[in-house]
Amino acid sequence: MAKASSIRQFVTSRSNTNSPVLGLLKSFKLLDESSSIKHLFQVHARLITSGNFWDSSWAIRLLKSSSRFGDASYTVSIFRSIGKLYNANTVFKAYWVSSIPHKALSFYFDVLRCGFVPDSYTFVSLFSCIGKSCGVDSGKMCHGQAIKHGCDQVLAVHNSLMNMYTCCGDLDLAKKVFFEIPKRDVVSWNSLIAGLVRRGDVWSARKLFDEMPEKNIVSWNIMIDAYLGANNPGVSISLFREMVRAGFRGNESTFVLLLKACGRSARLKEGRSVHASLIRTLMTSNVVIDTALVDMYGKCKEVELARRIFDSVSCRNRVTWNVMILAHCLQGNPEDGIELFEAMIDGDLIPDEVTFVGVLCGCARSGLLSEGKNYYSLMVEEFQIKPNFGHLWCMANLYSSAGFPEEAEEILKNLPEEDMTAETTKWANLLSSTRFTGNPSLGESIAKSLIEKDPLNYKYYHLLTNLYSVVGRWEDVDRVREVVKERKIGRVPGCGLVDLKEIVHDLRLGCEEVDKVITETSVDENVTIMY
Repeated sequence: MAKASSIRQFVTSRSNTNSPVLGLLKSFKLLDESSSIKHLFQVHARLITSGNFWDSSWAIRLLKSSSRFGDASYTVSIFRSIGKLYNANTVFKAYWVSSIPHKALSFYFDVLRCGFVPDSYTFVSLFSCIGKSCGVDSGKMCHGQAIKHGCDQVLAVHNSLMNMYTCCGDLDLAKKVFFEIPKRDVVSWNSLIAGLVRRGDVWSARKLFDEMPEKNIVSWNIMIDAYLGANNPGVSISLFREMVRAGFRGNESTFVLLLKACGRSARLKEGRSVHASLIRTLMTSNVVIDTALVDMYGKCKEVELARRIFDSVSCRNRVTWNVMILAHCLQGNPEDGIELFEAMIDGDLIPDEVTFVGVLCGCARSGLLSEGKNYYSLMVEEFQIKPNFGHLWCMANLYSSAGFPEEAEEILKNLPEEDMTAETTKWANLLSSTRFTGNPSLGESIAKSLIEKDPLNYKYYHLLTNLYSVVGRWEDVDRVREVVKERKIGRVPGCGLVDLKEIVHDLRLGCEEVDKVITETSVDENVTIMY
């Protein structure tokens, strides 16, 4: 509020000798403290009307400030107004944090034709933009440019280049760059390990991690997250203990990962210990940590405690609402979740597919057929959300429990072809960790009947594995997968427990499904997580 007030004071002030702009802004402090692009527009307008924008020091400072907000087009317009090529590196940074990082390459060649001479800072930002847009061919082209301009031997460029190749999925080139680095630092090792994790090769990532001459907190977080992605929360917790013994203290990301691990493995005692550690270390609470706490307690079936934390959170985002709605609808009292959903849509937040999985599960658990049909229509017609396996499975069970087996059968028979993917399995596994499992015999009989009629249709086997995974019949899942292997029918259906935020919100770097799930390490329930 104070910053906004300062900006208003600046915008409404008059330019005169008694109140010079430099004195008012205290040496560019106001530009640095602009908290939104709207504030920056106001400052920019005042600089133009006062005539100070044409002072190069002001213009350059404004250019640097604009690069923080992800509006690359606005940054480019300021750059063109200044007309100085040496400011181009700031524009590359703007593209990096924007939603159009792929346009950085065309900008690079535009300024190159005008006489711009790139340096190592140019290529660090440029490779980051290309990695974000996953354009490996563009990356190879810029790699050639770095060599041409003599910037390829700088360690920061090497690290950025390696990260770019891993983001683009070309791990062989990333390894080649890694082994060509004469003196690697911890960032070099972290980049390659993260690339291996992203590809799903957790074993190789751990091997490289153990070989690291020096680790930092990022290194440990990458591996803790890797085991979470490989469905091994117990290993993540064990690795955290190893990290503490090595003398490291966790940061915010570490605690969020630990809470996810405790929630996913339903380790309430250890989750409480992590919560206590947060309180003891006086770590500043924020929406990410608060959401992770709500999610952990909800998954551990402490729904009332999750709700108390939710109610105490002053700043909630959609993920916070989703995890609380899911906790009520899947683990607690569904009516409370539906009531919370109504409060959510009465506010400014727009529900997504996760929200409606929770609501429809709640309706199915409570037998609310009319309400479930209305919410399903609201989802499709009002919010334009395409139904996925989670929604359809809930609706099928809702119809079945209400005495309409034919409607339920029709839903399961007509699952769309594109819905028979690995994503379907994720939704099935989300349901498998809850109190709602529906009527497995209904789906099983339908799937088996469909397989008998069309034994070479892959999607019917996938439906069967999803239904078995919902009720935790993992031996039957393996049996179906073996049948698919023997008959050589399409791709073998996979089943791996996937965390809610990884399914939809993707708050971390995306990892592919691992081919071989490492056996979860048992954790002594009497051992408390603490510093």
